[in-house]
Amino acid sequence: MSIKNPYVQYMYSYPHKTAYRPLSGVNLEDYGDRFAGEDHSLYVHIPFCESKCGYCNLFSVTGLGQEEMKRYLDAAERQIGRYARILDRAGAVFSDLTVGGGTPLLLEEKLLERVFDMSEKYMKFTERPVRIIETAPNQTSGEKMALLKERGVTRVSMGIQSFQEQELYALGRKHGGAQARKALDLVKSFGFPCVNVDFIYGIPGQTADSLLESLREAVSFEPHEIFLYPLYVKHGAGLMKAVREGMVLDPDRTFALYREASGYLRAEGYRQDSMRRFVRQRQKDSGGKIREENREFSDCGFSASLAVGCGGRSYVGNLHFCTPYAITRQGCLAELKAYLECEDHTRIRHGIFLSEEEQKRRYVIRHILILPGLDEKRYRDRFGTGVLEDFPLLVRWMEEGFLKERELSADTQRSEKDSGRTEVRERTEGPWLTLTEEGLGLSDYLGPQLISPDIRRRMEEWDCDHGESSGSLPGKFKKL
Repeated sequence: MSIKNPYVQYMYSYPHKTAYRPLSGVNLEDYGDRFAGEDHSLYVHIPFCESKCGYCNLFSVTGLGQEEMKRYLDAAERQIGRYARILDRAGAVFSDLTVGGGTPLLLEEKLLERVFDMSEKYMKFTERPVRIIETAPNQTSGEKMALLKERGVTRVSMGIQSFQEQELYALGRKHGGAQARKALDLVKSFGFPCVNVDFIYGIPGQTADSLLESLREAVSFEPHEIFLYPLYVKHGAGLMKAVREGMVLDPDRTFALYREASGYLRAEGYRQDSMRRFVRQRQKDSGGKIREENREFSDCGFSASLAVGCGGRSYVGNLHFCTPYAITRQGCLAELKAYLECEDHTRIRHGIFLSEEEQKRRYVIRHILILPGLDEKRYRDRFGTGVLEDFPLLVRWMEEGFLKERELSADTQRSEKDSGRTEVRERTEGPWLTLTEEGLGLSDYLGPQLISPDIRRRMEEWDCDHGESSGSLPGKFKKL
């Protein structure tokens, strides 16, 4: 049996920003009650980078100095100050803060300190909130790590992608292998509760030996989590030119590399929780004893998440909103200028309202692609219908061996605190839908099948309007 390219799309959220459209007459003031109580998320977006990596199609800008970054934080503080007046009346309490990018640690120390200061000045947090931040090897210094430790950061995420010089050059990364090793060793020395590192497979010229060599080095540092990402080259990414000029992205070779890498990490004691996420299962407790960690379930997708800054997105019930999607330098700079000039960020100008059907799709996507999977009883309690009746596609996946139905005990269903989600309240027992090992590896082929016709049409309209289709891993893929 053969199937089409398994690397269709990374379903990290639903729907994609390209499905968003201009909105009018929508104000955050009308949604303040959605933030009542605890367990909300705050995301601060820092869209600055040293350089644009060849595969990057995220909202980020390069070439700006610290003074321009200061003006950006001035605007972000005005925004969060306006938000605070609405959220205070609702009694909003946030359980986690994520500072993402871009590369947040490109900020000098006093500006980085300001990000935490303004977050804590305007927003209320739980007693022990999760605090997450992203970094890159060239921006990782002892001074900044000490600052993060002092500010209670619980998770540091570093994009390494490879320790091999040739592969880093092919990706357009500005750090070398030696700098990556030095930075990771430094981060680990500060004893953050969670350190995760990212790697890419499917890089032109990469072999199974070179990939495994990078992963062996990574494992030697004992990071708490390792993320494996297949190489995508989408509209607006720098490597698109190389694709047009003949650079080949081979899905068969990429999947073979995935199998080698995932098998190696599992053998090294890393539990695979999704196609991308591998968690070190053998952890030492405070007394130095080895303990096994089980996958902790998180019922996600319905608590409110608020973004501050240009490029981050907010989720408030069935309303999702953000600044318009931009990739190119020109497009990102235009949106950044509009953000700096905006006088009232509580007026929501760009986003989407999800119908009940789209909320169901979002719920399925957010759970079924991550272990332990989707709890059928929770789905029925939330929506009043059965997931297999709503999505006959899932039955077909079971027939094809990608999905299975199984019973899970309550002991495996705990809230996941260390990675930023604390949304589950109750424990239940009953049938769960869980991807098989084969289905897990094909998540980027299966997940996009859950996109609704309307959302797909919106995404295709955006692609047409912006003149390019993606160049990600073309061709056929033979099922192994």
